Order: sequence, then structure tokens, then C-alpha cells
Amino acid sequence: MSREAAPSTMDTAKRRRGLVAASIGNGLEWFDWNAYAIFAVYFSTQFFPKGSDGVTATLSTLAVFAVGFFFRPLGGMLLAAFTDRHGRRAGLTLSVLLMAGGSLVIAVSPTYEQVGVLAPALLLLGRIAQGLSTGGEFAAASTYLAELAPPGRRGLYSSFIYVSNVLGTLAATLLATVLVGLLGKQGLIDGGWRIPFAVGALLGVYGLYLRRTLEETEAYLAAGRERKVARPTLEVLRRYPVAALRVVGFTAGATIAYYTFAVYLPTFAKSAHKVDETSALWASTAAQVLMIVALPLFGALSDRIGRRPLLIAFAVGYVLFVVPIFAMLGPSAWSLFIAMTLGLLLFALYGAVAPTAMAELFPTEVRTAGIGLPYALTVAIFGGTAPLVVEQLGAVGLVHLYPWYIAVLCLVSLVVFLTARETKDVVLEDATPRDSV
Repeated sequence: MSREAAPSTMDTAKRRRGLVAASIGNGLEWFDWNAYAIFAVYFSTQFFPKGSDGVTATLSTLAVFAVGFFFRPLGGMLLAAFTDRHGRRAGLTLSVLLMAGGSLVIAVSPTYEQVGVLAPALLLLGRIAQGLSTGGEFAAASTYLAELAPPGRRGLYSSFIYVSNVLGTLAATLLATVLVGLLGKQGLIDGGWRIPFAVGALLGVYGLYLRRTLEETEAYLAAGRERKVARPTLEVLRRYPVAALRVVGFTAGATIAYYTFAVYLPTFAKSAHKVDETSALWASTAAQVLMIVALPLFGALSDRIGRRPLLIAFAVGYVLFVVPIFAMLGPSAWSLFIAMTLGLLLFALYGAVAPTAMAELFPTEVRTAGIGLPYALTVAIFGGTAPLVVEQLGAVGLVHLYPWYIAVLCLVSLVVFLTARETKDVVLEDATPRDSV
């Protein structure tokens, strides 16, 4: 694999515009994706018949949320293949179009009282569009930023995948806090729940504009028509199965770590340790802000010392410390803040470099597809089921085993990181997978 720096014709200003545009679009995607989970409690009875306690409607709404996760692997396959065939800009544009379209469908959908079963059908349609979008977004954005970055800066550019991810999630959470304060719970139930989806659709129009103005990457243009393949995902499975399995190994431990510490831990702290809801919100927000600060620092560090040291440090940290971190949790919001901060800073070692580390495993013509399906499928299996696993263990009095479950998955990832080779100096225009067959 070539180690020589490839000549570049894209100036710094264009690269930075591309970085900003891709990051904003990614943040908007995650704003839309998480708005559903945050506001589900307010709109559940608008789309499903309300039982005597409202539980049936809530469970049905969360089931639709789960369906979105199951459509992520399909999106990872279809959108990633589209991106490899038609270009990074085209793939990113289609991704944000699907997400904004899904939000618009939910925002304007009539209620169950108005149209009966058509209401949940429209809700499901909107969530399917969002699931397809999210499944393809990570692979397309990871590939674009890896190929866009100047020599010696891929780790830094890669870190903005999770920076924008967390910012989008925080924006949705803070909007919920503001709307609850302004409208109250009943006001949100009566129609205020439509506001975040309308905002997401409008922001999606802006994201669509940003992505249509992106510069296509030099690596994709250099590949030319002669290197395009008709079925990129099948090509990955046929020629590069080991590299695809490495993506699974890269993701298994990290996805459950992320969904536990960035998404579910505040809910767990409130239910299991009776942490005050408002205090839990601010503890969570502060911990995520610290992770945002750490991500670009770790990304820049990886450009100096390599991807493997940071990935190995992440996995070792979780294997050794995730159980003690969970043991720190108590009724104090400070305990939640400390546990989340430790968990998220350890995750930042992974989040800063994993997108580009995975992109560096594949050649240009199948780079997005190489990430897309393996990553999205692993997230759906391990990340999407994380809340269910911890709740089920809690129901049978075995919740103390949950951090050990995280540790085992991170141990699997550690083995993969230890057997992987360093890729920070790979020239993407010339990249041929080390694990091809």
C-alpha cells in the first residue's frame, strides 16, 4: 500500500467548508433521529388507541422506534452502495432528504382519532425513512470526511462525526426542555409535539442546500468510471470479507458503550437510583459537552501517533473500568455526571478515530459499502437492544451483570484492534485492503 502523499488540488478553504457542511448535516440528522425518542411520550396517544393507562399506546410508539433501528442495516446497504456508485455528495444529499422527509411526514400526520389506522401507518412510514437515512449517514459521512481531509488530518476531520452527532442530540434534548417549560406536558400532548418534527424538516431543507453545494472528493473523482462496481455491497462480501468483519469487531463494543453512556444512563439513573430528572438532564449535558471538547483533541492526537493506540486504549479502558464506573452510580446527580464523563471520555478515544479507521480499510470504489452494512447491522443488534437488555436484566434481578456484558463486547473489540494494522498513513486514492482475499 502506497505511503507517499498524493498531490492535492483542493484548497484549505474548500476543505473547511466541506467539513462544516457535512458536520452540520450530520448534526441535523441526529436531531431528527433522537427527537422521536424524546417526544414519544407526548404523541403516543395521538397515533394509537389509548388504553386505560396509556401504556399500550406508549409501547406501540416505542415499537415503531425499534422498527427504525431494524431499517438501519437496509439503509446501510442501499445508501452506501448508492454513494459508491454516484458519489459522496449524492449519497449525503439523499441521506438528509430521507431524514427531513421522514420528519415532515410525522409533523403533518393526522391523528388516530381523525383517520384511524392510517395514522400509525404514516408514523411508521416516516420512521422507516429516518431509519434508512441513519443507516447510510454514518458510512457516507465517514467516507466523505476521510477523503476530504488534507494529508495528516484525517483523524481530526473524522472526530467531527461524533461532535456533530452529540450536538444534534443535545439540541433535541434542550428543545424538549424549553417546550416543556413553555407549553407544559398537556400542551405538548395537544399538538406541541409536532414542533420538533417541523423544525427538523425545515432544518433539513438547509441541510439539503449545504450538501448539494459540497465539493466531490478527489479520491472518488480519481477512481473514475472504470473502477465503479455495479453492486458494491456484494463486492465487499465477495472480495473483502475480513475487512467487513473488522468493521463488525470495531463496532460491537463501541455501540453498546455509546448507547449506554450517551443515551440510556440518565434514564437508568432516574429509575434505579432515583436521581432527580432535572439534575440528571444537566449532568448528562455537562458530560456530553466534555466529550465534544475531547473528540477533536483525540482525533488530532491520532494523526500523530496512529489510530490503534487510541482504539486499544478505549477497549482496555472499558474492559477494566466499566464495572467500577457503574458501581459509582447513586442517588446523587454528581455520581451520574462522574460516571457519564468517565464513560464518554473513554468512548471519545474510539469516536474520534473509528470513522476514518474503518474508511482506511477499503478501496475507494467500495469504501462506503464496506462500512455501511456491517456497521449498521452491528449497531442494530447491540446498540439498539442495549436499553432492552438492561431492562430485562433488571426485571429478573440481574442488572449488575449488564456492565459485564459491555466489558465482554469490548473485549471482542480489543482482540480486533490488537490484530489490526496501523492505517493512518494509507493514501486513500491508492488504498487496497490489507484483508482482501
